[in-house]
Amino acid sequence: MELIRGLHNVRPRHHGCVATIGAFDGVHLGHQAVIANLLKRAAALGMPSAVIVFEPLPREYLAPKDAPARIMSFAEKYHALQALGVDRLLRIRFNEGLRSMSAQQFVDDVFVAALGVKFVVLGDDFRFGADRQGDVEFVRQQGERYGYNAGPTPTFTIDGERVSSTRIRQALEVGDFTTAQALLGRPYSMSGRVIYGKQLGRNMGVPTANLELRRLRSPLSGVYAVDVMGADTSGPLAGVANVGVRPTVNDSIKANLEVHLLDCDANLYGKRIEVIFRHKLRDEIKFDSIEQLKRNIEKDIEDTRAWFAASGSSTEAL
Repeated sequence: MELIRGLHNVRPRHHGCVATIGAFDGVHLGHQAVIANLLKRAAALGMPSAVIVFEPLPREYLAPKDAPARIMSFAEKYHALQALGVDRLLRIRFNEGLRSMSAQQFVDDVFVAALGVKFVVLGDDFRFGADRQGDVEFVRQQGERYGYNAGPTPTFTIDGERVSSTRIRQALEVGDFTTAQALLGRPYSMSGRVIYGKQLGRNMGVPTANLELRRLRSPLSGVYAVDVMGADTSGPLAGVANVGVRPTVNDSIKANLEVHLLDCDANLYGKRIEVIFRHKLRDEIKFDSIEQLKRNIEKDIEDTRAWFAASGSSTEAL
């Protein structure tokens, strides 16, 4: 999948496509329905498919402290859309200029002048533009003017309720990974490259792989039993992960992810791994000392082994 970094990098060869636009946070089953519609339309017209996203997300730009926690980092979103078969991903920087751009100007500048769309696929509730005029009907009317077609994707529901990023965030917040998986169509995970940390875990005899979450806020906080993919093994390795701000060792507000593999001391630095969340063990706690933290980490490891043994979810933990 080709990543186009900004409108200024759109080239004449990108003119002529079938496009959709949205946040696509989580690339959940509702999003997947939109993408399936996009790919179907693109195949029928013999044209490439293009997904348009904003970075940062508009609500992150407008009110970063109050913005919803991201289900996915941009890199995770890229890989998820690539796996679905999307041809191009256009990432547009959300700034003051885009904030003040009307729906009409967006259609003129992006859909028509830059991309030369032949069909626009939208979620049935998506709106864009400073005046919020950019809905399905508006885009369809503009298509009559400019010579492209447009249409919505029907609402995707499970158990009579709309599948949405909000529902997934609510499930993740309480550690309900069964519901999150049902809405996502896959287990919830976080991925990224392992970076060097402060080596505190290794000094305590529990080495951890550290991942930057690359998002303003995490949808998870606490200690979890996890499976880890990407550690040069044929299958998942069981582990215990902490997602949070490490209140015992620093006062940072930036969340990070640390994972300790059970019975494995593989060197993961620089490798891209996927951490799949299976069960929440406890909330994040600020301990009075490093020694107390160490004792609780040892208990977390015991609890993780016990959970995997009881659930039968991973043989690697036994």
